[in-house]
Amino acid sequence: MGIPDWIVVVGYLSLVAGIGFLAARRDDRGDGFFLAGRSIPAWAASFSVVATVLSAATFVGMPQQAFRGDLTYMVFKFAGLPALILVGLFFLPTYFQKARASIYGVVRDRYGDTAGAAAGLSFLLGRLLASGARLFMAAIAVSWAIFGDAEPDRLALTIVLVSIGTAFYAIAGGIRAVIWTDVLQACVAVVVGLVGLFILWNAIDRPWNEIVDLLREGGDRDKLRLFDGSTDPGKGFTVWTGLIGLPVFLVAAYAVDQDHVQRLMTCRNPREGLKAGVLSNLVGWPIAALFLLLGSLLWVETQVHGTIRVGADGDDRAVMVQFMLHELPMGVRGLMIAGLLAAAMSSLDSALNAMAATTMGDLIEPWRRRRNLPPLSDETATRHGRIIMIGWAVLLALVAIGIAAWQSQDDRTLLEFALGVMSYAYAGLLGVFVVAIFTRRGSSKSVISALIIGGLVILATEPVLLRSFDLDGVPKLALGWRMTLAAAIAMAVAAIPAEPRPLHST
Repeated sequence: MGIPDWIVVVGYLSLVAGIGFLAARRDDRGDGFFLAGRSIPAWAASFSVVATVLSAATFVGMPQQAFRGDLTYMVFKFAGLPALILVGLFFLPTYFQKARASIYGVVRDRYGDTAGAAAGLSFLLGRLLASGARLFMAAIAVSWAIFGDAEPDRLALTIVLVSIGTAFYAIAGGIRAVIWTDVLQACVAVVVGLVGLFILWNAIDRPWNEIVDLLREGGDRDKLRLFDGSTDPGKGFTVWTGLIGLPVFLVAAYAVDQDHVQRLMTCRNPREGLKAGVLSNLVGWPIAALFLLLGSLLWVETQVHGTIRVGADGDDRAVMVQFMLHELPMGVRGLMIAGLLAAAMSSLDSALNAMAATTMGDLIEPWRRRRNLPPLSDETATRHGRIIMIGWAVLLALVAIGIAAWQSQDDRTLLEFALGVMSYAYAGLLGVFVVAIFTRRGSSKSVISALIIGGLVILATEPVLLRSFDLDGVPKLALGWRMTLAAAIAMAVAAIPAEPRPLHST
């Protein structure tokens, strides 16, 4: 990268930091630090959700998905609409009524402090894995931009640098800073995608019908295929997983993940939260199509000109990065790297805030109550929240470094890998929340058991684990089916106690 590229990147990062500090001037303390006084307009909250989803997994992973495969990932985006409607109608009203900064207080109110803490810990562990995967993917591109490669030592250094930069402004302004910087970063990422598409289209320099023919032939598949009617349970984005398995996964993502729910809870009421969720999904459709189309055209470029190359062993993880660094003019290249940083930071800042909110609401505050300690003042709680964010940023960097080694042994695309690690926490949490909100059953012990068993079912169906034990004969299940199976078992375990309990008892 040249000096103009670095000027663009530094200028962008300075703008983000400035917005964060302007947001910090608002007197948000205590719950306000995590919920912004429930004063965020629905459109801004929806853009924040879009920015969170538009992580490095999307910016780097989605082009790889289309480069290696086809357009069937869009089924995942379509499945989000019914999932968000269900969350808005059946989960958000309970959260607005019962929860404070953390949604896991709903579990605590039903089953006691121990169960609430277990739910919070389950989320924290799952979010460490999921956000660690996103941080790792962002670091691949940034490491290539800074060092010219992604060797393990340089990748680790890049992970540390990105996590420090993200924590810096997330700590300064709380969820308000997170949301308003997310609005900017979502817009930048989309503009960058459009610029990249325009440049790539002109670089290919072929008639549209010729490009379509190349994609239709596509080697071993039609790379323009949008819907796959296969009944193979090992295929991740078929019509059938889109109708059943993926909506279950996405209900979990938007109903039991503090990182996503927190944005919807910054709205004035459940109706506004529902509106924000639905709007974020609809806005996400053309954005997903944009980045998939980028991947498709990258594949066409390799067939027509061959200037963009995958690794010697067929490694296509950095195909988008190679395009950014070697095929774009100076200045535009810096804008693309800035867009990638926007995607990475917009998902990591929210994760840090959500993890701090959960730590305070589900671990520290119940611990203080059990010892008859007075409640923390808003100012003290905010200060503690910022210190906790620093701790989670350090852990997140360490986990991302470990995930780099894990993913190198996995043959899934970056996008499928990033989605898969989330399910370790989602399975048990979804089962527990369904039982807690919609039934009169369950106990503290059954809740804890369900959280553990849900994660174990996901682990038992993990492709890398099955391959490590030479269990190739065991049927492979795609993400949606693994999630549905694990959540159903977790729900059954959570509901085991026969003696009914009052709904929402304390």
